[in-house]
Amino acid sequence: MPDTLTVTDNRTGKTYDVPIENGAVRATAFEQMKAGDDGRGLVVYDPAFLNTASCKSRVTYIDGDNGILLYRGYPIEQLAEHSTYLETAYLLVHGELPTKAQAEEWIHDITIHTLVHENVKTFIDGFHHDAHPMGILLSTVGALSTFYPSATQIYDEETRRISIYRLIAKMPTLAAFAYRHSLGLPYNYPDNDLSFPGNFLNMLFKMVELKYQPVPEVERALDVLFILHADHEQNCSTNAMRSVGSSHPDPYSATAAAIAALYGPLHGGANEAVVRMIDRIGTVDRIPDFIAGVKAGKERLMGFGHRVYKNYDPRAKVIKRMADQVLSATGSTPRLDVARELEKIALEDEYFVSRKLYPNVDFYSGFIYQAIGIPVEMFPVLFAIPRTAGWLSQWEESLLDKEQKISRPRQLYLGEQTRDYVPMERRG
Repeated sequence: MPDTLTVTDNRTGKTYDVPIENGAVRATAFEQMKAGDDGRGLVVYDPAFLNTASCKSRVTYIDGDNGILLYRGYPIEQLAEHSTYLETAYLLVHGELPTKAQAEEWIHDITIHTLVHENVKTFIDGFHHDAHPMGILLSTVGALSTFYPSATQIYDEETRRISIYRLIAKMPTLAAFAYRHSLGLPYNYPDNDLSFPGNFLNMLFKMVELKYQPVPEVERALDVLFILHADHEQNCSTNAMRSVGSSHPDPYSATAAAIAALYGPLHGGANEAVVRMIDRIGTVDRIPDFIAGVKAGKERLMGFGHRVYKNYDPRAKVIKRMADQVLSATGSTPRLDVARELEKIALEDEYFVSRKLYPNVDFYSGFIYQAIGIPVEMFPVLFAIPRTAGWLSQWEESLLDKEQKISRPRQLYLGEQTRDYVPMERRG
């Protein structure tokens, strides 16, 4: 006998058996529960999707209570230690880790698509010099849909493959071009002899040298950061990708929508907020006053706590180790000393422990980016680069899910009922 939920509607006295499948009940099951003659059944009210599953997915699993994050079943800690970003991207898109031959083909297919049309450079040149890099990235990714009109053939598997290659490959190029534009520097073309993160560093920082050689510790740290940010279940930007994708636009347009969601300070700007918080604290001796301000509701402790995790964010543990490796090559900073002391105090303070406020992925990532030489305005851009693989995995999964339809949430209407139009001269 299948599991069911028995619901008694106290308005009518009727009892309903609602099937439970995979630990969930279908919201449409409540439509049958009607109390009046207007034919309207119950709807489920859940602002911000606090307890509503909008899809079935096999991409990413999170157990927030126990601090577990899995990509296609693989623990994030193992991938961060042993994998590369491009291998992880293959895993997300295809569902399995690649063989040696599959990995070589995948890397080749990504690498040959790193260049962008020369007209994209002209498009970027039209932005003001102080335009936010995220705004430029959002616009240029959306513009790619006009360069590849065949991408609208979303149910053609080969067309989807090429679109996925192009988006993963071109995102670092567009991001680096946006950064160089903000500095008034000439654009650096991709160097396909380098690794995925090494090539991105080349496009960011190469000046007059004939061949850019990334610092190995920095190159590896960036690769790990890309792995950690590659996907994170049904977050705001992934929900935007799936929701916009449900109307069946090309994937460039859907990805632009996801970037727009990521642009918000509550999503992609969190690590920037951490850096600004540490700058405001300034020195270690001012931490106690800051902590007192947090408890009094006068300050916000950025980089601690998470909507999903009620335990230590597993990505934060990896990033903390990476910070030590990067700073061994670039040198420590006073900011990091303040951050470490703040973390130490917060993890020992009953006020934060009782509220399960542990460091999340944003707490240390910003300091690594700054140590590399990347300004805070670029932080959400560096989030978008790896998340592209996750967005596309979720988009394709949703596209091929026969239960999915165009996203169209219900609402609880609380406005005026039907009333007659009154001419202006008669309005009081």
